[in-house]
Amino acid sequence: MKISWSGAHTARSILAVMLIPASLLAEPVSLKRVVELALVHATGAAITAADQARASANYFELRNNYIPQLSTGAGLGYSYGFPLALEGSAPSLFNVNAQSALLNPSLHAFVKAARVDSAVASLKSKDERNQIIQDAALSYAELAKWEQRLARLGETEAAAAKMQAAVAERVKEGIDSELDGTRARLSEARVHLRIAEAQGSADVLREHISKLTGLAAASIQTDPGSIPVPPATVPDDQAAKAAPADNPSVEAAVQHARAQYLRAQGEHKALLPSFDFAAQYALLSRFNNYQNYYIPSRPCPVAGVSVLCTASSFQQNNATVGVSIRFPLFNASQRSRAQAADADALKAAKQAEAARNQASEETLRLQRSVTQMQAARDVAQLEYELADRSLTAIQTRMDAGTATLHDLDDARSQASERFITLQDVSFELERAQLGLLRSSGDLEKWALGTQ
Repeated sequence: MKISWSGAHTARSILAVMLIPASLLAEPVSLKRVVELALVHATGAAITAADQARASANYFELRNNYIPQLSTGAGLGYSYGFPLALEGSAPSLFNVNAQSALLNPSLHAFVKAARVDSAVASLKSKDERNQIIQDAALSYAELAKWEQRLARLGETEAAAAKMQAAVAERVKEGIDSELDGTRARLSEARVHLRIAEAQGSADVLREHISKLTGLAAASIQTDPGSIPVPPATVPDDQAAKAAPADNPSVEAAVQHARAQYLRAQGEHKALLPSFDFAAQYALLSRFNNYQNYYIPSRPCPVAGVSVLCTASSFQQNNATVGVSIRFPLFNASQRSRAQAADADALKAAKQAEAARNQASEETLRLQRSVTQMQAARDVAQLEYELADRSLTAIQTRMDAGTATLHDLDDARSQASERFITLQDVSFELERAQLGLLRSSGDLEKWALGTQ
């Protein structure tokens, strides 16, 4: 069977397209889109949302103690003699009970503490949101770095393969030594190592971004142009000291200390009087002997005169409405519990102070790190430009016959290393800048363009 040249060429083209990695055929996804998907899909966001819902439910659980709690049921049972109580209530065919807090200083303090805890959960949710944005942005920027490096290493690999083949021919011809051939193979092996490192790191980052966003890992391709330029930062010691005020984690620690203080107040106020509303209705039965002990009024003779004797009378429908008043007189256990709450409040206050100091120091460190990394990037940029110009000059000398293949190989290797160094320094600068943006509360505005 004969296949025409055009048919074979078409088949090879189709096969080549099928073998292209899916990531190369995918539509690039922007940083903003990755961050938006991460905020919706990331497990950390769901966890903090559940914590926030739980804190809100705890607040309403305590506050609703001021709303009467209604319950109904029956206390059926056999009575021998006087009808005794069943679980604190008289035996009845049907009963309704209502109870709620009226004036309870301890409960009031606990409700305020629960409200503050709900605010703490909201602040932690905001901090987790910033963490997700930072994670997604850093992963995206690092993936863009590795993709650019793979593209550059692909060109270097092709040049290294040509160099190795040319040196091998020169060794066969006796122009170069075996040592020169080994050096050429070493240069090619180093490029393969760099490619394996870059490909492995890119695959891991795609998988991580896939877990964050829900996108298929093979379809993730970055668009470096979609990464906004971080705003210029000017070292400012006063700004570093004020930064913790915009830090959700620091504010959460401060509010947690306030909640612990309110709880300590609640434990102390448990020793104060409290007033509760209570009401009860019961439909009593006749087979529990009530009528034998609550006898109706009846005529009885007194000194030969018939008069009406007074006696308690039984009736089936009964109701009680009132206020339950409690005056704690002595409770050593509650006093010890209040002292423990005081210790927890003091601990939380010191933790908040430590968090504030740590955030201030971290902001100052990040400011200095950004300044240092900017200087390092400028140095790396100039070193790369020198190496690239040197490579161009040696290539020109090669064309003129005044430079050797080994000179070109060394210049190409040096230019590749300088490019990698520039990428690494630039990424570390981005990492420091994103950390500073998070510390100052501007990270979300930078990533999503919100005001």
